[in-house]
Amino acid sequence: MGLEQALQDGDLLRQVNALIVAHLRDNNLTQAATAVATATMTPLNVEVAQNKLLDLVCKGLAVEREEAARGVSSTAPTVAVDATAAGGGGAAAAMMMSVGYGPPIPTPPVNSLDFSGVQDTKGTSKSFPKHDTRHVSEHKNVARCARFSPDGCFMATGSADTSIKLFEVAKVRQMLMPDASGRDGPLRPVIRTFYDHMQPINDLDFHPRSAVLISGAKDHTIKFFDIARTGTRRAYRVIQDTHNVRSVAFHPSGDFLLAGTDHQIAHLYDIHTFQCYLSSTLQDRDAGGAINQVRYSSNGSMYVTASKDGGVRIWDGGSAQCTRAIIGAHTSAEATSACFTNDQRYILSCGKDSTVKLWDVNSGKMVMQYIGAQHTQIRCQAVFNQTEEFVLSIDEPSNEVVIWDTLTGDIVARWPSNHIGVPRWLEHSPTEAAFVTCGADRSVRFWRESL
Repeated sequence: MGLEQALQDGDLLRQVNALIVAHLRDNNLTQAATAVATATMTPLNVEVAQNKLLDLVCKGLAVEREEAARGVSSTAPTVAVDATAAGGGGAAAAMMMSVGYGPPIPTPPVNSLDFSGVQDTKGTSKSFPKHDTRHVSEHKNVARCARFSPDGCFMATGSADTSIKLFEVAKVRQMLMPDASGRDGPLRPVIRTFYDHMQPINDLDFHPRSAVLISGAKDHTIKFFDIARTGTRRAYRVIQDTHNVRSVAFHPSGDFLLAGTDHQIAHLYDIHTFQCYLSSTLQDRDAGGAINQVRYSSNGSMYVTASKDGGVRIWDGGSAQCTRAIIGAHTSAEATSACFTNDQRYILSCGKDSTVKLWDVNSGKMVMQYIGAQHTQIRCQAVFNQTEEFVLSIDEPSNEVVIWDTLTGDIVARWPSNHIGVPRWLEHSPTEAAFVTCGADRSVRFWRESL
């Protein structure tokens, strides 16, 4: 099956799902329609002509009868699948196939920095604005990860206690207001807590178009949570992987997701069928250690993996082929995080060699190194702020948040984290001057530019 066929099949499945939901809804089978809509991420109010499904079935049966009369077979060909493709058994491995997936969507307009000028900007570092911070919640065990929704309206944190907390950012902002303590009643920024994993949460991501949150955990599962339904605490869909799921990321279209696991190749899932795809033409340079983080570029044309073997690898978003392997990007130390700039020209990576580096996507060459923060123990992240003018990470010995000017590489701020012990995760909002830290002290702290 080729890329074009895979895309056509994906579109066909979405149309079939819409037809089924509309048929059930229009025939007053509301409960069944809701169940199918939730399971397939199809809007319950999808617009479909009255009796469209029945009309298509009738036409299809008529064509089938006509073909049978002419002796033409309408049976679709089957595809053999290697159940050991992922290096493990189980239902997930049995579905793995070598195929391209998903088209790149148009690159969104961005006001990104011109990173081509990094060599000519020494001595012109900008000032990072002062931020206020506040403890906003805590888990019952280590807070291991955090993620903002694409619109910045929600954030979620995952913990070793297997719980996931969902926050409404507007309420968190209110907690930082000077008159917050004088309001009627306490502010409760946590609007939902989910419990459905058996082992610690490793990573989270929000669907780009729907009110859906996914989580990857040590229990080898990826779980889907409906964040629009109040009172819901359990996942409504589950992907059973063959390995510890270390990292998850939605394709910008929302139709696919990547899972970085203890397996050296990212697992790509169609979220409508749960079919898993792997590249069939891998070279030695493509196979590293377990994947600590996987992230898509802004239009989905590429994705990047940061691996325990110290390598950073760039993959084609359509063919799932490794297009560039930066072997030893962080020497022999683990590469713990990697993400693209908005213009997709550069990758920011972090490693347990206590360095943060900026790489040119086309050449694979390092164009900037950010030093002065030590991180050798935890799976530390380095992230851009929302304008990409600054890079943020953690210094373990001093328990500080360290901020660099992106273009000059100079440290422009070092702030006490206010955590007891080093934060395990730092995540910046995509839409405003705000970020979240969480760590071994179980606490979640929100940081926002001072008004």
